[in-house]
Amino acid sequence: MIGLMTDFGSGGLYMGQMHVRLAVDAPGIPCVDLITDLPPFQPLLAAALIPAYAASLPPESVVIAVVDPGVGGARDAIVLRAGGRWYVGPDNGIFALVLRRSTERAAWRLPVPETASPSFHGRDVFAPAAAALAQGSLPGGAIPVDPARLDRPDLPDDPPWVVYIDAYGNAITGVRADRLPAGATLHVRGQVVTRARTFGDVRRGEALFYRNANDMIEIAVNQGRADQTLSLEPGTVLQVISSGDPLPSDG
Repeated sequence: MIGLMTDFGSGGLYMGQMHVRLAVDAPGIPCVDLITDLPPFQPLLAAALIPAYAASLPPESVVIAVVDPGVGGARDAIVLRAGGRWYVGPDNGIFALVLRRSTERAAWRLPVPETASPSFHGRDVFAPAAAALAQGSLPGGAIPVDPARLDRPDLPDDPPWVVYIDAYGNAITGVRADRLPAGATLHVRGQVVTRARTFGDVRRGEALFYRNANDMIEIAVNQGRADQTLSLEPGTVLQVISSGDPLPSDG
């Protein structure tokens, strides 16, 4: 299976062209859109989502992840092997947490054909590479590189910020639920948000955070929009407050 995770949007010109290229180059291989609305131009926000949402794909699947403001520039195009799956995309930090959380790691730099559009490597570089991998072959011309050089030391293991806002205004954070201390609360825009199991466990209009269906910490408002109520957007920084800690001051 091939899974797509991009900031292209579900409408417009781009996803259709990706699917056409994959259908031509890898006929009969299922292709699914895992996420089409990653925060644009921010690969380090996508980095926290990729390992969580790629986990639903079967072993040996291929993930194409594209948030690529440097497309056509100096950044490399890469293939990764991590955790029993393949990943294809730009070398801009988007795969840093996938690599860091896997004991099985290998990486290759992809050649960029002269015929490739400098503004659409998703279609002309990453899709053909993913098609080859899905059919059991390493893309031609791939050169092994040290996977450690793809890490981003400036990216925390569990980024304490909002990485995605869904259609309901819920805010997915970069924090894995099992990494949050027992009894912790979140300090969000000067407000304290407490943990609950699910939406109906708090009053209508009340904020909560919870373990979402993919084991990430998510912030919501029961029958409301957390993004509007708490002024959240992708990149908003949160502070985790362990039980008994004083509240941090704003700023």
